[in-house]
Amino acid sequence: MQSVLRRTAFARAGLLTRSSRPLASPYRSQFIRTLITKRYTSDHESVVFDDETGLGVVSITDYAQSSLGDVVFVELPTIGSQVEQGSQIGAVESVKAASDIYAPVSGIVKEVNESLSDQPSLINKSPEDKGWLCKIQLSDPKEMETLLTEKAYTASLEA
Repeated sequence: MQSVLRRTAFARAGLLTRSSRPLASPYRSQFIRTLITKRYTSDHESVVFDDETGLGVVSITDYAQSSLGDVVFVELPTIGSQVEQGSQIGAVESVKAASDIYAPVSGIVKEVNESLSDQPSLINKSPEDKGWLCKIQLSDPKEMETLLTEKAYTASLEA
């Protein structure tokens, strides 16, 4: 039954040869290797880098948000701005304190999480997922190697 369905699908897609064998499956894509790397700074920022797109998604760590307490305001960088590794790109204010956000990598800010202007508490609820801060197009992906691995970051918290 499945072979009949496949032949029908291939015929509609125009992928059948004279021998009625499919040339390529329209449902199966080529295997593409994408490497996604997550690294941390000693200032409690994290970046998830996708080598296919060249984008790094910047957020603060769970440890940072728990130390800050309830976040009430987030200042984000401007889209299109050039940032250098270690430079201030924003700030997070909570009921306890305010903390600067530093760029974990150098590059151009391509996108910011607009949801944080209306819902800064997303940082508390999901700091490294829904509470991401910005996306940076890395100018030098080798900078990722200078950041802490998860194991090294965890060890620094325990020290």
